Amino acid sequence: MWDYPRPPRLDPTDAVVVVRHAGHTVAETTAAVRVLETSQPPGFYLPASDIDHSVLQRSDTVTVCEWKGLATYWHLVVPGADPVADVAWSYPDPRPGFEAIAGYLAFYPQRVDGCFVDGEQVEANEGSFYGGWITSKVVGPFKGGPGTMGW
Repeated sequence: MWDYPRPPRLDPTDAVVVVRHAGHTVAETTAAVRVLETSQPPGFYLPASDIDHSVLQRSDTVTVCEWKGLATYWHLVVPGADPVADVAWSYPDPRPGFEAIAGYLAFYPQRVDGCFVDGEQVEANEGSFYGGWITSKVVGPFKGGPGTMGW
């Protein structure tokens, strides 16, 4: 992943990508888009059509990415489970070059019970800022842990 570009590159994938929490499949798709950016494991953006929106509530949280633009956030509310704040984010109107992820949602694997790529459970990117998905195909070190914010 140290050869990932800056600015980031969008990489469509037909891998089976699944997000689960509290026994509920929140999302499942074969139409995800990976965002590849130097020093970070890829983030997986899932199309709205493959997400169960009945368990998501819009958050008031907003952030800005220098590349993708203004991000909005989503809370996860699965019946019978504690709510999870800001579990996912999306770019409703991304900057030029990132239009392909407009309306797609990316999930923090550290905030749900499991995220999977082709059946492999991913490891969460260390820290609370980055939502990278670490699989056996991705080699670090990764930005996000203590002392790495200035990389």
